[in-house]
Amino acid sequence: MIHNILRMGDPRLLRVAKDVEHFDTDELHQLIADMFDTMRATNGVGLAAPQIGVDLRVVVFGFDSNPRYPNAAPVPQTILINPILTPLSAAQEDGWEGCLSVPGLRGLVPRFRQLKYTGFDIKGNPIERIAEDFHARVVQHECDYLDGILYPMRIRDMTKFGFNESLFPDQQLADD
Repeated sequence: MIHNILRMGDPRLLRVAKDVEHFDTDELHQLIADMFDTMRATNGVGLAAPQIGVDLRVVVFGFDSNPRYPNAAPVPQTILINPILTPLSAAQEDGWEGCLSVPGLRGLVPRFRQLKYTGFDIKGNPIERIAEDFHARVVQHECDYLDGILYPMRIRDMTKFGFNESLFPDQQLADD
């Protein structure tokens, strides 16, 4: 089922989500299927449960190619529950981000370039991966939602935040 995506300004996006306590349930399977359906229907590269109004620490992400990020390397399709992110160095890099909850806008956001993420899959099996570059950016962006953080809150220079067509007039980016 494709859900409506909450937009910036909705107070539900500012909550700290709750840990998933029960794995491999019908409800969890349905939530994750709905999240992937919603993400794909909107050309998303990731989606957090709070974006569809579900107050749980669940994110999904992954793609082979994406019209919103035409130059991005593929990211493996992942279900990540109760994630913990650990930067592997202090090195950060700025990158342009958009968001389904902040449609039509992009901002230059600093993110850790390389990190380890741990958590659980849908059955409760542990996951541990190293991610870098765009993969690491996607994980950080989605996991921020679990703590009530939207990417504009991380922008350091507000002159690097605006509408897609104003920032990138010569590019045909798919709408956020």
